[in-house]
Amino acid sequence: MRPFAVAAAALAALSGVEAYWKGFNVGANNPDGSCKTQQDWTNAFNTLKNLPGHFTSVRVYAASDCNTLANAVPAALDTGIQLLVGVWIEDAAHFAAEKAALQAAINAHGHDWIIAISVGSEDLYRKDTSADTLAQQIYDVRGMVRAMGVPQEVGHVDTWTAWVDSANTAVIQACDFVGTDGYPYFQSSPIQNGASDFWTSVQNVRDVVNSVKPGTWVWITETGWPISGDNFGAAVPSQSNLQAYWSN
Repeated sequence: MRPFAVAAAALAALSGVEAYWKGFNVGANNPDGSCKTQQDWTNAFNTLKNLPGHFTSVRVYAASDCNTLANAVPAALDTGIQLLVGVWIEDAAHFAAEKAALQAAINAHGHDWIIAISVGSEDLYRKDTSADTLAQQIYDVRGMVRAMGVPQEVGHVDTWTAWVDSANTAVIQACDFVGTDGYPYFQSSPIQNGASDFWTSVQNVRDVVNSVKPGTWVWITETGWPISGDNFGAAVPSQSNLQAYWSN
């Protein structure tokens, strides 16, 4: 589970920023690769709620894969969790299935469980699509949910490096919110620089977003520090470094 937090783009002071929502990214698969059942989602949500820090928000990556929304939404309603919903955009058939799953969940459960909707995840970073195509898919999903009476914001999640790329401004223009992913570990940051390097990346995204579409808020949708694996330059994975990064 990888943490996310949402802070307003207009906030200039980076220290002590309080998030509107804070939570974890949770995949639809169990450690053994099987799909989470409704009970598995309930267990995960209850685990998060019992952690220190009062976590009541979860980001899911997909709508139809592993029947994510069909199983996660009832569990969220039962446990008082709200969801930042993901909609995969690759390929056309998959995108159609994702929209249908989101539509079915809204028809069945209303929309109060939705924090917002992210159309795609790191597609620009992977170069899986063009900015213009992704922008049209954002407009497509927003139009669908607005027609259903859903007021929550619709945007996209990508790496901070994708957001500062001038080739991707069409996506910023299409977004109600911009979700930025940042991992100083992958910037080879030593742990003592992790927090400052992270906040520098967030500010870089804010600056670009405000130059392209002033007033659009930037959400921190993924960050963290690994506890195992290889060193990445000066970045060293360990539990103590994760604790330091989170605290800082």
